[in-house]
This record gives sequence, C-alpha cells and structure tokens, in this order.
Amino acid sequence: MSFLSIQHLEKSFGANRVVKDFNLPIEKGEFVSLLGPSGCGKTTVLRMVAGFETPSSGSILIDGQDVTGLKPNARNIGMVFQAYALFPNLTVAQNVAFGLKVKGVAKAEAEARVTEMLRLIGLPDLGGRYPYQLSGGQQQRVALARALAVRPRVLLLDEPLSALDAKIRVSLRSEIREIQRELGITTVFVTHDQEEALSMSDRVVVMNGGIAEQVGAPFEVYNRPRTRFVATFVGTLNLFEGEATGQGVKITGATIPLDDAPKSGRVSFALRPEALHLGKGEVTLPATVESVEFLGSILRLRVRVAGILAALDTFNRADAPPPAVGSAVDVNFAARDLVLLND
Repeated sequence: MSFLSIQHLEKSFGANRVVKDFNLPIEKGEFVSLLGPSGCGKTTVLRMVAGFETPSSGSILIDGQDVTGLKPNARNIGMVFQAYALFPNLTVAQNVAFGLKVKGVAKAEAEARVTEMLRLIGLPDLGGRYPYQLSGGQQQRVALARALAVRPRVLLLDEPLSALDAKIRVSLRSEIREIQRELGITTVFVTHDQEEALSMSDRVVVMNGGIAEQVGAPFEVYNRPRTRFVATFVGTLNLFEGEATGQGVKITGATIPLDDAPKSGRVSFALRPEALHLGKGEVTLPATVESVEFLGSILRLRVRVAGILAALDTFNRADAPPPAVGSAVDVNFAARDLVLLND
C-alpha cells in the first residue's frame, strides 16, 4: 500500500470545479512534483493534503490512516511556503524550534533537534541571527529546517523557490533534494517551473484544468508526452501535422513508419529540438534557415520545414560554423523520436 494515497479527490468553489477526480499513490521516501500553470489545481491539491482546504469529495491516507477529516496540526505534516513565513521577532534557532515548542518537546531534546537541523541546512553558526539578517536563500533554508524539525511524516513544498533569483534557485533545489534523500522523507513539491520538476523529482504529475494529464518519471514525461498540453508545457517542442496511411505518417512527401499510427486521418506529432539534425539521415526533409541563435554551448536554429517554423538544437563547434540565414539545408530525424499526440 502507498505511504501517501490521494483517492478520487475533488474540490469545488461554488460552481467552479478546480480539482477533478484526482488520484495519486506516493511511495515512502518518494519525491513527487505537481507541475502545471497557474490555476491548474496543483496548490489546491497540496492544501487539501495539508488540511488547509476541505475536499468536496475523496480521501487522503497517510501510512494507512485516513486523515481527510483531521485538522492540519493532527496530520504530522511539514510545510514550506513560497513566502518564507518566518517570525521576524524570533531568532533563527527560535523559528526552527517553534513547532517543537507547540508539540511540548522537552527543552534539551528541542535544542538538540535545532542543532541537528541547522547543521543539516548548512547554517550551524547562524542560530542567533534574526530573519532580516539573512539572505533569501538562507531564510528559505530556515523555513525548511522548521518544517523538518518536527519529524513530519510528509513534507509539502509550495513553490518555495519562486521568490529567489535564478542562481540561488539552482543551488537550493539541489540542497533540498539532498536533504530529502538523506532523511528519506516523502515529499510533494508544487511548481510551475518545468526545470525544477524535471531535475528534482522521482515522478512528475503534469496538471491541467484540475486533472492529472500525465504521471511519470521525468525522462518519460519529457520524451514521451501523452497529450498536446503535456508536450507543449514540458520543454520546447516542434508540433507537426501529417496524414496517417496505415503504414505510418506522411509528411511533405515522406512516409515515416510508425507502429502505433492510426489507419487514416490527420494526426499530430511532436519532435524535440535536440532530435532534429542538420544533413541527411533516416528521415530527411528540405528546410530553409530562418534564424540562428547563439546560446554558448548550444546553437538554436529556426528552420522552415514541412510548413512550420521548427527549432533545431545543435552543439556549438568552433570548426563548424552554422549555416547562413536564408540558406537551403537538409534536416533529419529518427522515426523513433516522433511522439504521436493523443488529444
């Protein structure tokens, strides 16, 4: 049985159904991200697990216990918010100890737990400082330590990195993942940032319109999106239209063999920029270079091919300058890299 089990969860605000028959089993120690745009229902799911919102229907079980009707403080859940929500009049150590004090943990044990948490987040000498004396990244670490100090059964993270600058976000997401692995704590992370979700998670849940459109490992969600929404939301994508022939898909005169193609009709399929290559290959199509963008180690070309403007990523090589804008080129890809989209 799953450690955290979300079963047929629904939430409506008046006539607006924001979460629709949401089901998600999560194993003990797993790191799962809820990924999607604003308004897709991901934060509402998190708040229902935390106990801050009451489900319209459905149930939430933690380690076999039905917690759906319990108050937040009875669920033994740790939560880290986007706004750090630290108490400005308390020191770092007092902030970390706050939940322990509420639970009535003995002073000596609480002090030992605070010391352990400050070591864990890499701030062992800053216990006497106040939140205003810390950087944004340090404040978020303290918020994490406060959530973990009570030894929760489940850790919930509600877009905790969105207020930080890009460099700190990258560093902190790595630290959060290392701490989560070290403690082996079951974690649910809400984000609208696909890079965060893909880099941190054991599994990603892509949400849209209150439902989970796809659940899977980051590799699977990125490389094998099941719907047009998942394909366009997760990563950069080239969307093509073709005609099913029974033997494959016909596009610009070329028939691409695909085992799972329908017998007939128009079909949509996707191709990542890194799956397109210059020159001849398994499937070759004529193209025209529209633009060249230098991104350091990567060159991103925009090429007009099969009636669309497609992105093509290739490694920068000092001995191989990119083709000129306006030049005619061949582009190729492997049939296995095509992803048929089900809508």
